[in-house]
Amino acid sequence: MSMFRRQGGRYVATFAVDEVRVLRKVASEVVGLLTDGFDHSDPVVGRLFPDAYPDDPANTAEFRRYTEGDLKTAKIDQAGAILAALPDEAGGEVRLDAEAAEAWLRALNDARLAMGVRLEIKDGTDLGEELDDAVAEDPTSSRVFQLSVYAYLGYLQESLLNALID
Repeated sequence: MSMFRRQGGRYVATFAVDEVRVLRKVASEVVGLLTDGFDHSDPVVGRLFPDAYPDDPANTAEFRRYTEGDLKTAKIDQAGAILAALPDEAGGEVRLDAEAAEAWLRALNDARLAMGVRLEIKDGTDLGEELDDAVAEDPTSSRVFQLSVYAYLGYLQESLLNALID
């Protein structure tokens, strides 16, 4: 598995071809969710764009009117930063400057939030236990794959964050 490390003013990781494919798919799905699939009734959209005033729908709507477009654009750009930095369909090295690294962190966070909603992961969920249960039930299930991707994104996010603060 790749791990980010600092090299001068850059944050560098080498990705295997399967990692590139997964990251490309995840980032593309986030972009799709924020463009073609943008629907306020979707719980994932609700998680990525929570109500600013949960007890005041009028003020929440007003806040959204002024901020949602810019927030969506920023989230799309951040997912786009992942897509732009990844090697084409092969594995290879990714080199990020500080601005791109921060965009990656935000995009990885958005992807994990989205997946967490779909996988019904809560604050107290033990991911290892959840994965063990899914493997015991059906090791070839899509849930096992999705939980593995969720865990990988967390690992990658932590790796990049550690490289940034070192």
